[in-house]
Amino acid sequence: MANCPKLSVVVIGRNEGQRLVRCLESVAAMDPPSGNVEIIYVDTASTDGSVKRAASLGARVMQVNPMRPCASIGRNAGWRSARASIVLFLDGDTVLAPDFVVDGLKQFQDPSVAVVCGHRREINTENSIYNRVLDLDWIPAPGPDVLCGGDALIRRDVLEQTGGYDEQLIAGEDAELCTRIRTLGYKIVRLDRRMVGHDLAIVRFWQYWRRSVRTGYAYAKVSDRFQHTESRVWYREARRNRLRGAVMLAVVAGLPILGLITRSLIPVVAAISIVAALSIRTAIKSRWKCEEWSTRLLYGLHSQLGQIPIFLGQLKYQKDRVIGTTAELIEYKDDRVSKRPSAGATSP
Repeated sequence: MANCPKLSVVVIGRNEGQRLVRCLESVAAMDPPSGNVEIIYVDTASTDGSVKRAASLGARVMQVNPMRPCASIGRNAGWRSARASIVLFLDGDTVLAPDFVVDGLKQFQDPSVAVVCGHRREINTENSIYNRVLDLDWIPAPGPDVLCGGDALIRRDVLEQTGGYDEQLIAGEDAELCTRIRTLGYKIVRLDRRMVGHDLAIVRFWQYWRRSVRTGYAYAKVSDRFQHTESRVWYREARRNRLRGAVMLAVVAGLPILGLITRSLIPVVAAISIVAALSIRTAIKSRWKCEEWSTRLLYGLHSQLGQIPIFLGQLKYQKDRVIGTTAELIEYKDDRVSKRPSAGATSP
């Protein structure tokens, strides 16, 4: 069809507020690919005026109101109504780098390439220690990539072949889809450059905790699904967390309890010393991620203590599996945007 768009942009959101406006504005400001671009915003029962905001910015709005909200439902609704052969998926809390799409589309000249993505980095690291530390989690280790995140360019015909995202997953749907895509013989290409800036907007401990629990739930469910296949996606990560999470829980909770029972400070000092030593070791090993020592030290602490809520998330999945229930979406965000958006956030 002559009027068929070159690219369909699917943005999903739920109560993202001004973050959504910033996302859609970054899409409008990107270097335009040859051909038309359609923008689809899929809203999941927002109560903050997101639908009106998106419509005012020229997006075609779709609304879904499932019993169990999850990203998969929104993304599937978006790509199934998209008309272009390539779909760009974005979360409503991201800011697109202006020149990524034009360069990313070139990768599809290779018919074996099904997915193209880049790096995601936090844009408001100065707003909280959580944003500052979790930014380092987005930096991938050197080596080939076999998975992408929620921000990706994907062939629409490949989405049709796979059936799209699994709507039974409350998290980890991207990794699960990529695994099925690779099973069909397609390639996933990650360009070594920024694709999006991201705004976790985590300023409170409970947000950090719930997000980590959700991560553990995703680890357990996705790894359980693929444990008997060749890919065994997230199997190693889930197994490693079960060991480290249980040990860290014993150190952080068990040793202080032992100190209370024995009326001795030795177990408490031992617990602090163990966590400190492991955190320093991680900070030293992660120097390739960041030059700033204080940030790496906080990242080391996160890498150790964060194993506990991830472990509890895995236990939650196992409990749900045994009793036959399905978890609701584990949300961790407020609907308030960070107050100090970074200058030049749309630059790669």
